[in-house]
Amino acid sequence: MSGDREIGSFVLQWIKRLRYTLIFLALFFLWVLVRPEPAEQIYQLNGATMGTQYQILVAGFPDRLSDNELADAIAQRLYRLDRELMSTYAPDSELSRFNSSEPGPWVSVSPELALVIERALYFNQLTGGAFDVTVGPLVNRWGFGPLVGQRVDQSRIPSDAEIAELLQLTGSHRLEVSLSPPQVRKSAQVYVDLSGIAKGYAADVLADYFDSLNMPSYFIEIGGELRIKGLKPDGSGWVPAIEKPLDSPEPEVYQIFYSQGRTLAVAGSGDYRNYFEEDGVRYSHEIDPSTGRPVSHSLAAVTVIAPTAMEADALATAFMVMGEQKSYDLAQSLGLAVYLISKHPEQDGFTERFTPAFEAYLEQ
Repeated sequence: MSGDREIGSFVLQWIKRLRYTLIFLALFFLWVLVRPEPAEQIYQLNGATMGTQYQILVAGFPDRLSDNELADAIAQRLYRLDRELMSTYAPDSELSRFNSSEPGPWVSVSPELALVIERALYFNQLTGGAFDVTVGPLVNRWGFGPLVGQRVDQSRIPSDAEIAELLQLTGSHRLEVSLSPPQVRKSAQVYVDLSGIAKGYAADVLADYFDSLNMPSYFIEIGGELRIKGLKPDGSGWVPAIEKPLDSPEPEVYQIFYSQGRTLAVAGSGDYRNYFEEDGVRYSHEIDPSTGRPVSHSLAAVTVIAPTAMEADALATAFMVMGEQKSYDLAQSLGLAVYLISKHPEQDGFTERFTPAFEAYLEQ
């Protein structure tokens, strides 16, 4: 299983940060739909959405649906959420139209987009501003966003004056949202990018759809964000794993954990692979919205188990900005299961730390 990967031209249009991998230990790597016969087998569907890949594994196929009907229902939901609503690369998506609108007036949007923006503003408050969907201009200027090209005479490292100017174009406090009627507005010309929360929401939407079909067991992965339910046909649980935060081309397992048949929502984020070095200084793709600069702490990767993948997605992003101690403290106060991997302070390698709520998932 992998997090965000480069997929054709999508990579320059969507990916604003590289999510670290949550490896699934029993992949089947099929690219066709195969109706499971006998029933003990697993139905699998792979594809691309939101600038990344998705993989869906289902045990207990619903008899009242054909293969094509289920595949079409999944594709339609993902297409709507990505291309029609939350894409920043599609100029006519709802989000792109809002981004290009003038500040001031309310803009009518779909209930889905209003909900995701409302949750984004909630997580912004919850994390003290660490999660901010308006930070895109700064991400772009540091060379990590879709606008990666720099002028020949322009350093990749912005000046203090540039950062101060860009900070005036960011800030979730410049956004307002209404759920009924669904609409949003902005007080300044901010640019909203939902890549830190939309994939988790998409996983939740598919999980809700599967639950409406009474599917007893499934594994949904969209760009590293997971929804897991039930047991595999052999009675074992789905087994995700945390990748070792290294720049190596082949992923290595750092820690596995066990679903034990429980319903889980999981997301992860990491500070590796996507960075640059200049004059011996390492610059992370994780931009602190409060300073406009890359983070400089030792937290290398985080895994979050939460009630929804949307919450896990947003918090994993925020924790990579907040650093180990602040993340651990907030996770503890929320009762969340969180696994943190930090660079060793005195030597090569890593140290790990996890909340008491995560400990239960380390036991088979």
